Amino acid sequence: MVNINKLKGKIVEKGMSIEKIAEKMGIDRATLYRKLNANGGNITIKDADKIALALDLSPSEAAAIFFSQYVA
Repeated sequence: MVNINKLKGKIVEKGMSIEKIAEKMGIDRATLYRKLNANGGNITIKDADKIALALDLSPSEAAAIFFSQYVA
């Protein structure tokens, strides 16, 4: 399960925006917004990899965001 709150926090922390991340991923910003609003349910491993690269996340940061087992 993707920790959307942690992902959004990292985006802000890195001084990025959803629009910039979508651009770096090569997708429309509306598509990325939909993926995020679905609580990350539609984020694929390929998407996670592209987001991690765009945000320059360490492996441990990426794992904490994309493979979390938190309860909301």
